[in-house]
Amino acid sequence: MDIWFIRVIFCCLLVYASYALRPFGSNLAANLVAGGVLALAIILFEIRIRRLSLKTLIGALIGSITGIIGATLISLVLSRMTAIPPAAGTFLQVLIIMLMAYVGLIVGADKGNLLNMKVFEGLFTTDRPALGCPKIIDTSVIIDGRVADICETGFLDGVLVLPQFVLHELQMIADSSDSIKRNRGRRGLDILQRIQKTVGVNVQIVEKDFPEVKEVDLKLIELAREMEGKIVTNDFNLNKVAQLRGVSVLNINELANALKPVVLPGEIMKVFILKEGKEESQGVAYLDDGTMVVVDEARSLINRNVEIVVTSLLQTTAGKMIFGKIGRVLGPAATEQKNGKSR
Repeated sequence: MDIWFIRVIFCCLLVYASYALRPFGSNLAANLVAGGVLALAIILFEIRIRRLSLKTLIGALIGSITGIIGATLISLVLSRMTAIPPAAGTFLQVLIIMLMAYVGLIVGADKGNLLNMKVFEGLFTTDRPALGCPKIIDTSVIIDGRVADICETGFLDGVLVLPQFVLHELQMIADSSDSIKRNRGRRGLDILQRIQKTVGVNVQIVEKDFPEVKEVDLKLIELAREMEGKIVTNDFNLNKVAQLRGVSVLNINELANALKPVVLPGEIMKVFILKEGKEESQGVAYLDDGTMVVVDEARSLINRNVEIVVTSLLQTTAGKMIFGKIGRVLGPAATEQKNGKSR
């Protein structure tokens, strides 16, 4: 609201200056209209400039200044050439200045993303140094929910950036006619509330959007590049595309795999055989972290606790699998023992 108040005052001052100074002749109406049109054009230009990143603005400034300096040097050479008529020489000088300034502005703005902003940290005062490296969360990691547990343990703190387009996508999922999608979306909104209540975590909603980019994943990558932050996700495809584009990723699935206990062949484990395996004699158990344990000769021991000897391990894209053989049978499940006593 304050910005629009300043804009209105600027328009009034420019219109009054056109009225008082009459730069466009003695016609009062023409001066007032010209002043108003100039004021609106400047405000539209200012609104467009506000959407650009700091890198783009610095690149455009450097490019335009370089172009003007080059045009000035060329104009000095042209001014000493007597063969060119004065009118044509003046027009040629103005043309060269406009051309060089325009080309420098466009090229500088386009290449501004290549600038290293660390060089300008001492010249500009921004909130980024205080915020550290922003962590941008995507829809999949919100719905997954484990990010809230990580925040509550203190391993993920500081500023979590929630883009408006991600929040919009989450709201659309929560309003879906499909009950499964609707439940997932509402779970995601509940997870966001948990994160907001976590001490040491500041959830910052960012209105920045990229209308020319249609896919949400690509918008996340562009936002991370602009903010020089990291994307928090568990989406495999987003992880790969972001890495190809030079954006750092914090993958929740990779973190979970890294925290799984290390088991070596020959170690002894106690597991509960839950179901049959793919092979005829195999039984399948699961550790507390979800790791699958395939046990040979355990098909007949379903719903029983056994002690196994680890024979080998297999790392897959879905996680780690442990293979073992029976050491000794410990007995039926604790739940069955309780039920037997109650009977």
